[in-house]
Amino acid sequence: MLDAHQRTLHKRSMDKLEEQIAHLIRTVDDLSDTVARQDAEIAILTRRVEMLMRREAEREVDSGSSITVGNERPPHY
Repeated sequence: MLDAHQRTLHKRSMDKLEEQIAHLIRTVDDLSDTVARQDAEIAILTRRVEMLMRREAEREVDSGSSITVGNERPPHY
């Protein structure tokens, strides 16, 4: 059986644990919101990069430019 002092210590420990759990839950929720927002931003940025890459590829095809690959010298040499 617990005496009054032990019950008080047990209650304080439980209160502290409950407070820590509440803080951790809030932190996890905040991080989850951040990850969800960043995922949406990454998806938008990925689509934009893909669009820009397609646009640049079309521009190169339209202008007749060639892409320098490997150790090829650029045309000005």
